[in-house]
Amino acid sequence: MHTASQTGTAAPARRTLGQFIGGEATHRGTRAYECVYPATGESTYEVLEADAETTDAAVRAARRALGGPWAHMTAADRGAVLRRIAERITARADEFLRAEIIDTGKPVGLAAHLDIPRGAANFSAFADLAQHLSGETLTTHTADRRGALNYSLRRPRGVIAVICPWNLPLLLLTWKVAPALACGNAVVVKPSEETPATAMLLAEVMNEAGVPPGVYNVVNGFGQGSTGEHLVRHPGVSGVTFTGETSTGTAIMKGAADGIRPVSLELGGKNAAIVFADCDLQRAVAGSARSAFLNCGQVCLGTERVYVERAVFDEFVEMLAREAAALRPGDPFDPATTLGPLISAGHREKVQRYFALARRQGARVVTGGGIPPVAERLRGGYWIEPTIWTGLEETSDILQQEIFGPCCHVAPFDEEDEAINRVNASDYGLAAAVWTENLSRAHRVAARLEVGTTWVNSWFLRDLRASFGGSKRSGIGREGGVHGLDFYTETHNVCIKL
Repeated sequence: MHTASQTGTAAPARRTLGQFIGGEATHRGTRAYECVYPATGESTYEVLEADAETTDAAVRAARRALGGPWAHMTAADRGAVLRRIAERITARADEFLRAEIIDTGKPVGLAAHLDIPRGAANFSAFADLAQHLSGETLTTHTADRRGALNYSLRRPRGVIAVICPWNLPLLLLTWKVAPALACGNAVVVKPSEETPATAMLLAEVMNEAGVPPGVYNVVNGFGQGSTGEHLVRHPGVSGVTFTGETSTGTAIMKGAADGIRPVSLELGGKNAAIVFADCDLQRAVAGSARSAFLNCGQVCLGTERVYVERAVFDEFVEMLAREAAALRPGDPFDPATTLGPLISAGHREKVQRYFALARRQGARVVTGGGIPPVAERLRGGYWIEPTIWTGLEETSDILQQEIFGPCCHVAPFDEEDEAINRVNASDYGLAAAVWTENLSRAHRVAARLEVGTTWVNSWFLRDLRASFGGSKRSGIGREGGVHGLDFYTETHNVCIKL
């Protein structure tokens, strides 16, 4: 969809993205806004904002689709369609890759090995899972001793509003759309205003794969007071799934409350790692560096707090600093690039404010804290250095608030209970990592952490059948496997008197 020069710099040709409604691309919408290539700051294309009327048209198209051929397909038939979607994503991987890079600025090595393959895999995985989704059957005793039989049926929830973030646009879009479609729902997708290209490219794939018109719709625009709010408040929407920051999730809950629509929310995190002295230190450092700096720190699962047993603290900090210094910012289309830019000028300003705040609050800057040198053609991009701090109190803003940049604070601890208590002393509870070679300790510590996912001696290792989600301010509900399918279906109990 995007054109770019051999160096990856966005070409000047102008395009306009509108909406995808009822199986057709349309330029319905109101004002146009610009999308920008984060690596250079150059405008790449314009997008039309969907107003309330246009959003209504998308929801009505989705509702019509619920009464069409899609509703009469078996789970096996829908699974076959989902597999064709996966095949078409793979066949057009180069197009998806270019679109994802120009929207996000992430390095080609990351997008090619994570975002695009996982986008296809989500459809394949849920094609299989939905076919084996079972209900319960209960034999009930009655006074006349003839008994009764209770069994459950599942039906699609209806029209699902899918609201996606900008950090992993295709991966997190398909993570929601795939199970929704597998269960027989129709969707209206609102991608981030900053990264809409792959959602629109996926619309082309939907048509190629034989998805009936109206089953997949896309409306572009902003959140509060714009397309996102129109969609969440629409009475034709049966449920809302959202990944993003906690404040937006709060607004979505309020909007969905009118009409009592269920929500599935994967929100922010202030994730922590615990590094015990008995760990494989090299492995722990490499894993911690990846968890702090991957995608320039713009990952909801990213580690911003690291607690290291005092006996290996100094060595760990020194090794982690070397890992950070080895990251190479540069042209995202260059396979040698290992650090991309932040998503926007506004987000970089936010991250820089936190960097300045850390210094004011007394942090020792181990490495980073500034803007890295890049080639001249990239100097208009939103680059920032991987940054490591030590020396802050647990009550500091840096250890309490999500920054969403390539940074972490490293602190020593002496006792196991101390480390666990410090990890849990957070308003968030999305994920954590534990690094230890002691099997008993691994199980013991993991069980006490107040998070949705704990990795032991790994990070971001996912089985798509496993549950994923957060506690506290990190969200409501679970995605993945049958846990995700529960949200996209209504359970209907049938009681037969024998």
